[in-house]
Amino acid sequence: MKELIKPNALKPGDIVATVSLSWGGAGLLPERYNHGKQQIEDTFGVKIIEMPNSMKTDELYDNPELRLGDLMDAFKNPDIKAILTNIGGSDTIRLLRHMTDEHWEIMRKNPKIFLGMSDTTANHFMCMKAGISSFYSPSTMFGFGENCGICDITIKSVKKTLFQNNPIGVLPQSDTFIVDKIRWDDKNNTYRERTQTDGWHFIQGTNIAQGRLIGGCMEVLQMINGSRLWPSLDEWDNTILFIETSEDMPSPSTFSYFLRNLGAQGILDKINGILFGRPGGEFTKAQEEAKEKWLNKYKDFDKYLLKVCKEYNRTDLPIVSNMDFGHTVPQILLPYGAMAQINPIQKTVSIIESAVK
Repeated sequence: MKELIKPNALKPGDIVATVSLSWGGAGLLPERYNHGKQQIEDTFGVKIIEMPNSMKTDELYDNPELRLGDLMDAFKNPDIKAILTNIGGSDTIRLLRHMTDEHWEIMRKNPKIFLGMSDTTANHFMCMKAGISSFYSPSTMFGFGENCGICDITIKSVKKTLFQNNPIGVLPQSDTFIVDKIRWDDKNNTYRERTQTDGWHFIQGTNIAQGRLIGGCMEVLQMINGSRLWPSLDEWDNTILFIETSEDMPSPSTFSYFLRNLGAQGILDKINGILFGRPGGEFTKAQEEAKEKWLNKYKDFDKYLLKVCKEYNRTDLPIVSNMDFGHTVPQILLPYGAMAQINPIQKTVSIIESAVK
């Protein structure tokens, strides 16, 4: 994988623009959006502004070119120092049909911090195609907009990743995570149940491995597979693949189909390691039985990671699972293209360079 262009670091007072590139959740649930906006401004000292279509709803679905226009205008505006997606969705891939060489050039010539997760995976691969780094991160409404506040680990990760240009270093692990679901439109519902975690699982590999980060949400990676966003086989050379699954809760066996596709393409032969985020899934307090079933089932993902790697003769590949990124709270940030290191001996994952300049 070639080195990607790094954006400039953020500083207090900088302008961050929000965009809705898929679902119009910010317009449907403005109180949740405003809560996330306020928490970001109060915690990091930046100024949030909305792009023209950031708060639209059905119009976003009908006109994906409006979403793309917001994204391009945000990249072109020199006063905007970072771009943050409000929420994911399911159809960001529809922006691709409207993209021309001019759009790739706008992104390449105006590198800046771009943040988001889930369906935003497609936008991250757009950034990579343009040659610029971006950041798999919480969104305005998920992660930054939690009723219980922004988690300390997330705050630490944001500051070390975006606000300074030293090597990020060892990534922090959380002792607990949140799996219950609250109504986003209920201002008085602040209940969030924390479940104890058994830490990150270093399930395979004995040697230290390094590689540039690439990946995202499994379901979106499946959507862009075969499109012009999908990297060539050579671009997977010496990378560390990070993967996570969404709140749709795909089964461990479905996850194995995705892994086998990577094996069939030759990608598993190219990569230097795998990082797997805690599988997505949220439950109401009335779904305790379902939650317990899920908490037991998610461990089966480890079994399939090992099984498929064995099928493709990659029992040497360092693998870490149950990590704090993606559809889980708290979350850490992962910069695309940054050099990461998996140390199975010390049980650490590090980013050994800065993510910004």
